[in-house]
Amino acid sequence: MSLESAVLARLAAWRDAPLWRVAYSGGLDSCVLLHLLARAAQHHELPPIRAVHVHHGLQAAAEGWPAHCRQLCDELGVALDVQYVQVAPGASLERAAREARYAAFAGLMVPDEVLLLAQHQDDQAETLLYRLLRGAGVSGLAAMAHSRRLGPGHAVRPLLEVPRKTLEAYATSQGLRWVEDPSNGDTGFARNFLRQDILPRLAAHWPAASAVLARAAAHQAEAQALLQELAEIDLQRSRRRLAVSWLNIPCLDLPALRQLSEARQRNLLRHWLCDQTRMPDSRHWQGWADLRDAAADGTPLWRLEGGELRRHGDRLLWLGAGWHTPWSTHEQPWPTVRQPLELPGNGVVRLVGQVPDGRLSIGYRQGGEVLNVPGRGRRDLKRLLQEAGVPEFIRPRLPLLRRDGQVVAIANLPLDPAAGELHWQFSTLVRPVPPG
Repeated sequence: MSLESAVLARLAAWRDAPLWRVAYSGGLDSCVLLHLLARAAQHHELPPIRAVHVHHGLQAAAEGWPAHCRQLCDELGVALDVQYVQVAPGASLERAAREARYAAFAGLMVPDEVLLLAQHQDDQAETLLYRLLRGAGVSGLAAMAHSRRLGPGHAVRPLLEVPRKTLEAYATSQGLRWVEDPSNGDTGFARNFLRQDILPRLAAHWPAASAVLARAAAHQAEAQALLQELAEIDLQRSRRRLAVSWLNIPCLDLPALRQLSEARQRNLLRHWLCDQTRMPDSRHWQGWADLRDAAADGTPLWRLEGGELRRHGDRLLWLGAGWHTPWSTHEQPWPTVRQPLELPGNGVVRLVGQVPDGRLSIGYRQGGEVLNVPGRGRRDLKRLLQEAGVPEFIRPRLPLLRRDGQVVAIANLPLDPAAGELHWQFSTLVRPVPPG
């Protein structure tokens, strides 16, 4: 089978996409992919093709790459988008550049578009070795996926089963020119060391080493798919809702989790939180065991990169980063009560029903508050919140309606029709508290 036929076969499921974007760095791999698809479009009915080059600005040699990319695109009659990005400083320049690059790709995508990436079989073998040496689990050892969601579209790698030498032969036969990244020769970078020193040595003893390693990654991908299916089964059995209907907080049944083996617990939590936070490796899960096994009257939590897990009775709750946004606890006047009031860092409140007389404001708990509840007399605010099942760690940011300094309503807890109903909508996209 020709290289063109192999690539088009791999892309058969994406032929109805509104657009194929080719991630075009100017290097050998993306140069071959772009050239091959542009030529294939002359005698096959393919989606429109457009190239995108991301300029990181990390080295002087890269300044001429956009012009090089534009030259080939002009020859092929392919439109080119050049995206300039800022790479955030950090411990891993490679990781920061990759994140900036994919953010740029995702920002261009519209629903159902496909971004075509040119990683090949040798790249897959390199990725497997790199992750293996970093102690990755099944998900990591699956290496690069053939396809995945990216923003509103999809990222697809149609060359993952193609050896680099096949791409080199195609480029030579077509007289293609490509750029070489000077940093690729620096074996101080782990991936370059594997590419330049280790994989050639493996290939000298095992000529099919790259193909075998890529096949091993495919086996791991299949195993990961089975683990995800198991996690989804466990998730459906343990997913719950809080008794507090207005609190839309992801929630699991803790007793149901305890019935699973520890490996299945970790598998379920990784699956449940995969879109919420980066999970730690297997050496750093003691926080989960401490949370799970704490006494019933304890208030344990497990902080993760994107938020934290907490317990409320027999429920396990996920509080995303938005719940930890600083907010102003100062009392806020509400002179135009018929209009919603934005609370700095804490969402929005609005009053429905009868408006109480007097000077109205929004405040928060300070301790010792009591309310007059029709038919029940004076009731302690703390007891009312306990009866309503409001988690203790939510209570401090629950807005209170005050009339002339006296609490007359609690957000989302209708108690006295004469005081109206205070509706609070907390959004994880709340505006931060302005400085000062």
